[in-house]
Amino acid sequence: MREIPTTVPNRPDQPRRLVIIFNPTAGRRGRRRFEATLAALRNFGCDVELRETDGPGHAEKLARTATPEAGDVLVAAGGDGTINEVVNGLVGRDGPAGALPLGIIPLGTANVLAAEIGLGGEPGRVARTLAEGSIRPVSVGRAGDRVFTMMAGAGFDAHVVAGVDAALKRRIGKGAYVWESARQLWRFGFPDYRVTLDGVERHAASVIVAKGRYYGGRFVCAPEARLQDPGFQVCLFERRGAWNAVRYALALGFGRLAKLPDVAVVPAREVRIDGPRGDPVQGDGDVLGHLPITIRVLPDGLRLAMPLDRK
Repeated sequence: MREIPTTVPNRPDQPRRLVIIFNPTAGRRGRRRFEATLAALRNFGCDVELRETDGPGHAEKLARTATPEAGDVLVAAGGDGTINEVVNGLVGRDGPAGALPLGIIPLGTANVLAAEIGLGGEPGRVARTLAEGSIRPVSVGRAGDRVFTMMAGAGFDAHVVAGVDAALKRRIGKGAYVWESARQLWRFGFPDYRVTLDGVERHAASVIVAKGRYYGGRFVCAPEARLQDPGFQVCLFERRGAWNAVRYALALGFGRLAKLPDVAVVPAREVRIDGPRGDPVQGDGDVLGHLPITIRVLPDGLRLAMPLDRK
């Protein structure tokens, strides 16, 4: 098994060189946070190269062209969608030893990966993590031909993600998901999904394949999930219908989802989801594929810059 370096080996006695892929559509608040983070990075002495995206898919293309000669850490500055694009650009290479480590500047609506690693959005803490944080291997998931870091899902939540209006999301943030959830309660048919976990078949009304604990921000969906673990925690929502969808959402909001008797959380390393053909599959808050789909773990598939106090 390859040894994955936990530090950035080149230029060890000099400030890190950062290549930052930046989504310029971040709102006014996100732009201020980004500028404050850049100022803090200058105080750390980091050499920063900015590469702006010009539309969907461009962050992934930019990530594919970033080489170790360009910098020490590739940084995704934006929301979970921008981060996911950059991850797909990186993991498309020959594993973590052949790609730059990933750093993040969270500027989005939910910032789930940032919450998972205890980063938050305070510019000084973000800058210190990029400049001095430890570089650690984490496992990621692959759904079809797309990669995700935190979660993938099919069913009600995937239809909400697929239906969210991008312009409304820019205006009201998380409120766009609340609005679309209410709309889907009347539109979604709540079909049955067949979920095969390491060869064992189960049935569910919705399914979330979790790589980390958090969902939609800091809501705990899978308490035992860890980025470093070479497996998933799969949440199976067993009861169908609008009322049960509301009940599950309330339990998630109050931190009691995994305690419900009709929510099973099952460990697995390979998950196949079958249901209505063409149904959307969401990953890290964006549509990444359609049913049927097979989801597998890529152990140590990514190197990630972590806060120094992260255990």
